[in-house]
Amino acid sequence: MIRPLIHDPIFLAQKAEPATHGDERVAQDLLDTLQAHKDTCVGMAANMIGVKKAIIAVDDGGRYTVLYNPKILQGTGPYHTEESCLSLLNGPRPTKRYEKIRVQFQNEAFQTRIKTYTGWTAQIVQHEIDHCNGVLI
Repeated sequence: MIRPLIHDPIFLAQKAEPATHGDERVAQDLLDTLQAHKDTCVGMAANMIGVKKAIIAVDDGGRYTVLYNPKILQGTGPYHTEESCLSLLNGPRPTKRYEKIRVQFQNEAFQTRIKTYTGWTAQIVQHEIDHCNGVLI
């Protein structure tokens, strides 16, 4: 189900709770909402649709991927950039990102995995993990 986007900075600044079995519907709603905004959005976190759970959905090289309880283990190659967000109005904002990140997460079966992301996909994942941590750019 496509859900409305949340723009309340107080809600968005709250740290997400861990995702658990039973949150699969939230993940599907997140994917549906991301796909509905695919022309202007490449990633979303559950708090952007009003659910305070650590779930993100990202465009991973043309394939949508859901990560439950993601956390960055390591980042290399720091750089400064500007990003926009569907939940935050008033255009791009400056931020620091890493060119390469190692991320621990749980997949759809809630199995723990570690994956390395680089470039644009790494930037998207970092942005969405920030959302899970209540960090607004």
